[in-house]
Amino acid sequence: MTLQACADLVARGGREGFAAIMAAPVEARRILFPVQAFALEVARAPWASEEPMIAQMRLQFWRDVLEEAEAGKARAHEVAAPLAEAVAEGVPVAPLMACVDAREWDVGREPFADEPAFWDYLDATGGGLVWASAAALGAGAEAEAGLRGWGRGAALARYFQAVPELEGRGRMPLVDGRPEAVKRLADEGLAAMTSGSVCRGELGTAASSPMLLGAMAPVLLRKVQNAPGRVAAGALEMSEFRKRFRLMRMAATPAWRM
Repeated sequence: MTLQACADLVARGGREGFAAIMAAPVEARRILFPVQAFALEVARAPWASEEPMIAQMRLQFWRDVLEEAEAGKARAHEVAAPLAEAVAEGVPVAPLMACVDAREWDVGREPFADEPAFWDYLDATGGGLVWASAAALGAGAEAEAGLRGWGRGAALARYFQAVPELEGRGRMPLVDGRPEAVKRLADEGLAAMTSGSVCRGELGTAASSPMLLGAMAPVLLRKVQNAPGRVAAGALEMSEFRKRFRLMRMAATPAWRM
């Protein structure tokens, strides 16, 4: 079981995520590819079957994988084995476990209880993963709040893009879908991405490389600020040229912020 299997899985999951990791330093990819592959597998687990029990079993599989990795064991699995190596190199298990737990919401059909519950979900499925990867790559505890904020904002942008599909599956993805409420979420997401004043130059190239996975989020959130109706219409996108240019600029500019 090699890192290449995780890279292939991430590539199949979307060009943007794969390009972001390939823009990171080579030494960071041994952390980023397994963590991102894990995130994709856990995100898919609740949707793999209409049977809630099967979805729960898939999530439990990843809990077992994480417990074994924390104990120094690795399963013969294309993602579990490289993930165990990443854990051995310093990826903390607690944020990954929180991600699995948060995906329980995707198994059910109930809406979020309130906006704090929604933000907790975004922190667990986005912010915690950015922090976990960065911690293994040298980020100190003082950077955790800022990195989690960046990850929450990036997760919000991705979630906004998924809203039409979630609605099509019979879900109620937003606590309040009115344009003014959606705009307020975008405002809060952008604020989260700047909280703690995270700067790649201060963290170092390797430790800040997980932030590359959220490179497009500020642009998307600004689009929502200007036209909240884009979310319901499924019209939240960027051109491939702009994506490539923005990623290259962020990767090449140590002091890049937003």
